[in-house]
Amino acid sequence: MTTAVGKFEIKDWKEMPYQEFGDGCKLTRASVTQTFRGDIEGDGSVEWLMYYRSDGTAEIVGLQRFVGTLGGRQGSFVLETRGRFDGVEAKGSWFVIDGSGTDQLKGVRGQGTFVAHGPTAQITLEYHFE
Repeated sequence: MTTAVGKFEIKDWKEMPYQEFGDGCKLTRASVTQTFRGDIEGDGSVEWLMYYRSDGTAEIVGLQRFVGTLGGRQGSFVLETRGRFDGVEAKGSWFVIDGSGTDQLKGVRGQGTFVAHGPTAQITLEYHFE
């Protein structure tokens, strides 16, 4: 396994509730684009679904497509993401979806973490190729 480290910065965030409850809880969907820097260079787009509690904390799930360079190889792959927002920062895990790699990233497998404060996140991805 090789470990890639870096960060992503949010370029655009469009979030809309699709169901709201009387107690302040809600379900939302966010369409987000990002720029990745570090050992992972490129662009990302993600669709996140979130459940917000009345205290402002949230659970996050999503699918994220990365297009760029990883370990000197170019291509794309899709990550499954799951995380939690504690009201200040979002932390989570992501997993490369098997078979989603394209071009030189075909056969990539891996998993990692993200920790986001505002529009910037620190990221890791442990990966290998089939």
